[in-house]
Amino acid sequence: MSESTNRQWVVAKRPQGLLRPGDLSLVEGAVPVPADGEFVVRVTHLAFEPTQLYWISFDSYRPAIPIGDVVESYAAGEVVHSRNEKFPVGLKVQGSFGWQDYCLLKDGDDVVPLRADSELTALNVLGLTGLTAYFGMTEIARPEKGDVVVVSGAAGATGSVAGQIARIRGARVIGIAGGEEKSRLVTETAGFDACIDYKTQDVGEALQKLAPDGVNVVFENVGGAVLDAALANLAIGARVCLCGGISSYVPDENAPSAAINNYMQLGLRRSTMTGFLVYDYQDRFAEAFAALKAWLDDGAIISIEDVQHGLENAPETLNRIYRGQNVGKQLLAL
Repeated sequence: MSESTNRQWVVAKRPQGLLRPGDLSLVEGAVPVPADGEFVVRVTHLAFEPTQLYWISFDSYRPAIPIGDVVESYAAGEVVHSRNEKFPVGLKVQGSFGWQDYCLLKDGDDVVPLRADSELTALNVLGLTGLTAYFGMTEIARPEKGDVVVVSGAAGATGSVAGQIARIRGARVIGIAGGEEKSRLVTETAGFDACIDYKTQDVGEALQKLAPDGVNVVFENVGGAVLDAALANLAIGARVCLCGGISSYVPDENAPSAAINNYMQLGLRRSTMTGFLVYDYQDRFAEAFAALKAWLDDGAIISIEDVQHGLENAPETLNRIYRGQNVGKQLLAL
């Protein structure tokens, strides 16, 4: 990273599936100079979410990033130039800084002092990941003591935190993940009670053995055949929380998403399936951060990260999520 040059990844064209060469351009410009009330942050870490590919590719729940604009991303960094007394030089901060070396900010922008001693934890449990897991689990899934909770994508960023929150609430938690390494992390590090390896096990059969009386809560991150197996094993009055469905996000890169055949079980088992966006709860973010920090401080939640390196590798770092290569929160250190 040069102190006189600002590298930026900008949108060149709309991707068709995963990011490929030519979809984004790495451009160089001058480091911004702050005017009165402004400050400049040197970005040190980027956070990656599956939804970022939506932001780049097309209009969805929000307009797509305009062609030529910097790829948006939550990030952490340090104030290096300032004409704003609230954000002095040397202050570590987090917010929406984008895929670039330096970001010019002002009062009212999405930036706050770093919420943790570690940039990794700040962008994981005390970032968008933690918020999504918190509100999805506490407001939509609502596990109670003794419930059986199933979390798909359990070795991923949101799944690993959501399952730990369910354990805190007294539930028995079963994860679904791909591969021996991820399954071991889910039980040994994240503290789930069991984990099903969908690569080597039949998910439906495994759920019948692990939850013979049915599943009370499904926290869904994958969709397709994994969701269908969970629907076939619902208990009466179950809650299905639709957090994501990554198996169908980029169909040209993944096997076709399996059809959902067991949706009528929702009626037969008098159950509900509800989706949500974390921004629905924006006025309660402070509440969530306070609870998450308390759980981190007392060890009830473990923060798990996968860190790649170098701004030049940002596009492939986002692709890692869709290829199932990350374990925990996908981050990139600049």
